[in-house]
Amino acid sequence: MTQVIAIANPKGGVGKTTVAVNLARAWQQAGHRVLLVDSDPQGSARDWYQASQNQGREMPVVVGVDRPVLPASVQPLRGAFDRIVIDGAAKLQEMTVSAIKAADFILIPIQPSALDIWAAEDLVELIKARQAVTDGKPPAAFVVSRQITGTRLALDAHRALEALALPILTARTTQRVVYAECMSTGSTVLDLEADGPAAAEINALCQELETWLARISTGTGDA
Repeated sequence: MTQVIAIANPKGGVGKTTVAVNLARAWQQAGHRVLLVDSDPQGSARDWYQASQNQGREMPVVVGVDRPVLPASVQPLRGAFDRIVIDGAAKLQEMTVSAIKAADFILIPIQPSALDIWAAEDLVELIKARQAVTDGKPPAAFVVSRQITGTRLALDAHRALEALALPILTARTTQRVVYAECMSTGSTVLDLEADGPAAAEINALCQELETWLARISTGTGDA
């Protein structure tokens, strides 16, 4: 059964592509057939994939769909892949709506700042509007991204996010140089520092998402 996971947030700079490529790689390493769909006209995921090919790395294949036709584009690919990860576009509401319609689950990376949380309100409204006419589907959850270690921002952000009434994952990512390095070299933190703290963050996120995806596939409700 193919599952489509959209990494969505119209705000730029929140780590969508970083989360997308690292999750796609984690699932690939776990033996899943994985496709990464780059829906952002800037093409960051496609640039990452090209860099990986230049280095001879076997990373998940990336295709570009930067028009708001994601449901129609993804549907024929169901069955050919186990996981399809959509790297969402920034500042393009039509592309965000398209990703929401195509997804079985929506992951919302969000930085722990008031500005980022306020910016997420419109996205949450879009998701809830979709859920209202589709029996609560697709489920969605926040993941705190690019947290700065040693600050109270994450705790304050968690409290603020609760007001938006979507689940908040326990797993999160922090500001680490290795995340930037993996994007520029066409690699992932799982390859550059397999035993490092960034890889542990991605693995924890992947494991938590597996619980959600398993419940979705069996139709037993929210995780």
